[in-house]
Amino acid sequence: MSNGRKLGIVLGAGIGRGWAHIGVLQGLTELGIKPDIVCGCSIGGLVGASYVTGHLETLANLATSLTWRRVLTYMDVSFAGGGLIEGRWIIKFFEDNVEDIAIERARPTYGAVATELHTGRETWLTSGSIIDAVRASIAVPGLLTPIRLRGQWLVDGALVNPLPVSLCRALGADVILGVSMNGDLVSRPQSFFAEEPLEAKQMTSQSEWLRWLAHGLPRGMTDESGKANRNETKAERDRPGYAEVVGESFFIVQDFVSRVRLAADPVDLLIAPNVEHIGVMEFHRADEAIEAGRKAVTSAQDAILRVAQSKQPKASDPNN
Repeated sequence: MSNGRKLGIVLGAGIGRGWAHIGVLQGLTELGIKPDIVCGCSIGGLVGASYVTGHLETLANLATSLTWRRVLTYMDVSFAGGGLIEGRWIIKFFEDNVEDIAIERARPTYGAVATELHTGRETWLTSGSIIDAVRASIAVPGLLTPIRLRGQWLVDGALVNPLPVSLCRALGADVILGVSMNGDLVSRPQSFFAEEPLEAKQMTSQSEWLRWLAHGLPRGMTDESGKANRNETKAERDRPGYAEVVGESFFIVQDFVSRVRLAADPVDLLIAPNVEHIGVMEFHRADEAIEAGRKAVTSAQDAILRVAQSKQPKASDPNN
């Protein structure tokens, strides 16, 4: 924004649904909107880091290339490190595709949020390695192992600040666009568990690779004898797996925390892509999530443009 008035964009947590942030940023770019400050939490921090380093399309290409089988190749399982997955592939992706800049050098200005494991204290990551900041911010408890940074064990920032508006304001934003994967946090209730039978839903959170994590045998695959597992009861087939339980439970927590914090510190406009049909752990549905992000920008285009210009001083403004 001009005249010293700064526009901030806050990218919220959302696990696999968070690929929609890519579509939102693409849509804003097409509208000619470039933020001065980008803050993110969890996958919002990952997408935001790719954006401020100029590699958003690189991340988009990776995300849209994911199949559930390829997601499995990234599952560097660890049972001794405080989480199911080490997350080394995330660090490798950034090392291979994104320069590990100091956050202080990022333009637009960047910040991410993590949680100090032993105290529950909110930790703002506004300096140092951008890769370390991303890895700390996305460390979903029970899924990704914590990272030790600055003498602290850090986990996902969504535990304390899933939509870090406060950080964005602290970094100097005058106008803030928020992007939420939890739907309309102000007026629309969020339904996490659909009532219709699983078979009636189109690729929901009980996805193929989650079935692998839960039972070791995705639909269509065979067991060690080469025969499909036909002995499961319907209840066994529909039973949530480990990753799904952790992911959905975490999403419920972040929804509640987001509502409380947003009530105390609202954004100027909340963009809420329609991603409720995408399971929170379905990282392989990036095409749909990104398109949902783009559609959200298109449908709110007039409001976005109005808000983005709302803090520009008028010609008669004595402070201009």
